[in-house]
Amino acid sequence: MADQELPPPSQLVPLDFNSIQTVPESHLWPNSIELSPAIKLDERISLPIIDFLDDGASELLGRACEQWGMFQLINHGVPKTLIDEAEEETRRLFSLPARQKMKTLRTDSLTATGYGMAGISKYHQKLMWHEGFTMSGSPVDDAKKLWPNDYKRFCDVMEEYQSQMKGLGERIIRLIFKFLDISEEEMMKLLTSTDESAGKPYMALRLNSYPPCPDPSRVMGLAAHTDTSLFTIVHQARHDGLQVFKDGTGWVPLSPMSGTLIVNVGDILHILSNGRFPSILHRVMIHENKEHRFSLAYFYDPPGDLYISPYCKPLSESPQIPLYRCVNVKEYFTIKAKKEGKGLSAIKI
Repeated sequence: MADQELPPPSQLVPLDFNSIQTVPESHLWPNSIELSPAIKLDERISLPIIDFLDDGASELLGRACEQWGMFQLINHGVPKTLIDEAEEETRRLFSLPARQKMKTLRTDSLTATGYGMAGISKYHQKLMWHEGFTMSGSPVDDAKKLWPNDYKRFCDVMEEYQSQMKGLGERIIRLIFKFLDISEEEMMKLLTSTDESAGKPYMALRLNSYPPCPDPSRVMGLAAHTDTSLFTIVHQARHDGLQVFKDGTGWVPLSPMSGTLIVNVGDILHILSNGRFPSILHRVMIHENKEHRFSLAYFYDPPGDLYISPYCKPLSESPQIPLYRCVNVKEYFTIKAKKEGKGLSAIKI
């Protein structure tokens, strides 16, 4: 099925995974580079583990961003009980009948919330073995459609989870900017719009579901992509499937430690750091098991009307040359969509 034969993104609907016996042609990926195997499982590489309470956390975190574009975080302050509750509510949502979830099917827009397929689906000829649910702030309107008489528990848990993620994100960005030698005053200039009518920072939580598959070797959970955010904070309910692409090595299956949160650099931070922090290419594969896999991804973004440009320290002993042109955040989202997910190369100087 060619790209032009796919329905518009707003009409892309997840499969009713509970009724699937065989993988439909629309989800069968060709035996090509997209499905290229990762290095052997016994060669798994563990991501850097950063203790948020360590006095040297800023330096450790910065080095991990430089070398990997991703790290694991421990002692992050988000209560384990809350993470467990959010995971359970995620499981409860995706266990609903397909007709119930379809009541919250989202439209194709940057700030769309509700049920649907991954936004990167529109960049590929084949569809992914994935369903998602996105929210920004209170999910009450959608939750009432899902559970007319039992929506409060979901809303309470997800609102508190987002609040905790927002607070954690603010602490992470301060450590990142400290490592980059960007002052608090400079940080506010870089991440705060001077236009009072401009939008606020856009934070979104996406719940991801990867159901069991009858032929997992021929499907893709999430195709290779970079996140557009400043960074993304991810909780994985199962610790398999996530892979990153390392130059000179190829695809590496990650083996995160239980109880950690994974943080990965997005395109906006890649631009802001002048390429010092790489926005790492990652994907999700479906493995030979019959367990349902879930993850919760919190995207930390600056205001859409903000202009982002590489930060090159003035009067530096080793002056940097900007690698990317200044770009409006909303404009960058549009550019990346037009370039089928490859936005950074489009704004390179």
